[in-house]
Amino acid sequence: MGDVAVGARSGHDGEEPRGRPAESAVPAADSAVTPGNDSGAAQEGTTAERTGTDGRGPGDATPQAKKPRSFWKELPILIGIALVLALLIKTFLVQAFSIPSDSMQNTLQEGDRVLVDKLTPWFGSEPERGEVVVFHDPDNWLAGEPTTNPNAVQTFLSWIGLMPSAEEKDLIKRVIGVGGDTVSCKDNGPLMVNGKALNEPYVYPGNTPCSVDDQGGRFTVKVPKGYIWVMGDHRQNSRDSRYNQSDKHHGMVPVDDVVGRAVVKAWPINRWGTLPVPDTFGQKGLDTQASASAALTVAPNGIALAGVVPVALWRRRKTAAAETR
Repeated sequence: MGDVAVGARSGHDGEEPRGRPAESAVPAADSAVTPGNDSGAAQEGTTAERTGTDGRGPGDATPQAKKPRSFWKELPILIGIALVLALLIKTFLVQAFSIPSDSMQNTLQEGDRVLVDKLTPWFGSEPERGEVVVFHDPDNWLAGEPTTNPNAVQTFLSWIGLMPSAEEKDLIKRVIGVGGDTVSCKDNGPLMVNGKALNEPYVYPGNTPCSVDDQGGRFTVKVPKGYIWVMGDHRQNSRDSRYNQSDKHHGMVPVDDVVGRAVVKAWPINRWGTLPVPDTFGQKGLDTQASASAALTVAPNGIALAGVVPVALWRRRKTAAAETR
């Protein structure tokens, strides 16, 4: 283009126009366009033809597609993530426990697995009447009871929450009274809370709500603030608050010792079901407040798997995106 413009200013015969000096043949404004610039423009066109439209020269390295990591190399990472998630879930959300005795029949049988909500206590939720709760042994209630000796694998799996807890110092009972309640039993029953009789269909068939004995089966207690009074559903086969009134808490369980509320029977499959609060605890006069507990119905390993799947899909998607670049 620069050469053509100069030719157009030269006249038809290629001679310089008369009356103008030779050095002004090219206008001053055109002096910014030098022969070097014209040559460079031509070279740019040639280079573009050689390299295509992306502007990369023949010496530029083509980016290599990232080779996807094999499944077997990713498997240990996914297992590690699952174990960490299971440990966090067991610590803060939900934990599995195995029922060691028949003290909660027929609500719970020996060998049942229950899932315990550990989340809501972190937000200030406290046990309420009618709930089935797991709690640490308040004061040697389990003295003389046989203990289990799990192997190293069982201990590890229990620690991370992939197996029911093998901790022998935990108990499971039903909350009958909370702080401020008066609980009493006379003769064979019924069980009374704040002067109201409880209708207890969950009591083991053939048992009476109260026991006629001189060891604690008949009682009247006032539950202090920060404590709960607990009893087993198998009333004549449960060493609960009634029979531990001589301990340092007078049979009460400190709220701080409560691990959480049992919300689901998870195993065996044919006994799966929730553990709701019976209607009798909602009657007027008991001052029952609506439960703030949230039932978490997924086992720790199931939640861990649910957490790993999105991670695995994200990693695969990231690898696929790298391959298309």
